[in-house]
Amino acid sequence: MKNVEVEAYIKSFPAEVQIVLNQVRETIKANAPEATESMSYGMPAYKTNGRPLVYFAAFKQHIGFYATPTGHTKFAKDLSKYKQGKGSVQFPLDKPMPLALIKRIVVFRAKENLAKSK
Repeated sequence: MKNVEVEAYIKSFPAEVQIVLNQVRETIKANAPEATESMSYGMPAYKTNGRPLVYFAAFKQHIGFYATPTGHTKFAKDLSKYKQGKGSVQFPLDKPMPLALIKRIVVFRAKENLAKSK
């Protein structure tokens, strides 16, 4: 089921950015199909087992990806080539989106949330 707020958020960006946002969104949904999708902190947000999974947001020159805190720690080496902020990583819009890496982070976080819920 499509989340109307997330749909509206994505549609508020230029067409070429919408394509990338939809790729990120579909990567998350395909690898955490049980995740609930909503808007939180003004960006698409995903939860599994009642716990935050990941968030993402579009900016002028990058996609911000938030998998805090453990997603960034676990994949620090893979993420080291990207600009990072406190709890975020910036994937430049002028480079291919690292969807395989996003997939690995989502799968890791989903497993982690499941383990914490038991």
